[in-house]
Amino acid sequence: MPDFLGPVAGFGVTLSTMFKKPLTEFYPEQKTPTAERYHGRHQLNRYADGIEKCIGCELCAWACPADAIYVEGADNTDEERYSPGERYGQVYQINYLRCIGCGLCIEACPTRALTMTNDYELADDNRADLIYEKDRLLAPVEPGVEPAPHPMAEGATEADYYRGTVR
Repeated sequence: MPDFLGPVAGFGVTLSTMFKKPLTEFYPEQKTPTAERYHGRHQLNRYADGIEKCIGCELCAWACPADAIYVEGADNTDEERYSPGERYGQVYQINYLRCIGCGLCIEACPTRALTMTNDYELADDNRADLIYEKDRLLAPVEPGVEPAPHPMAEGATEADYYRGTVR
């Protein structure tokens, strides 16, 4: 093939798409649903009685290849109980400027406290607002349920929480 036909072949691609109807997405006004298992924003889950599932073990932070998660654990007391175990995550931060959405933190969590939602709109004009603290990561409390800290359910043990038998 002669040398001058190379650029002509490239123009062929341009000509073939030049007369097609453009595919326009009206994104901010019309949001398309994501796939069911899409990895979006993280969420710290709660048990049915409002106690947090996070036990402050820091395994998610160790598993994160981008070093985007910071966890600082603290001890539960009988007066202030945030989780069913001995410890809870007192400080929990996820830096979405670093997060690559790989989901390794989800796999590392032994209590299934950390999951990912379908929320994908994480853009912001302020860098500090992309570091999510625990208050923005915790799942909302169900209506009629008292948020932590409060004692464990009457007659329940830590094992009952981990088995999922507490309602």
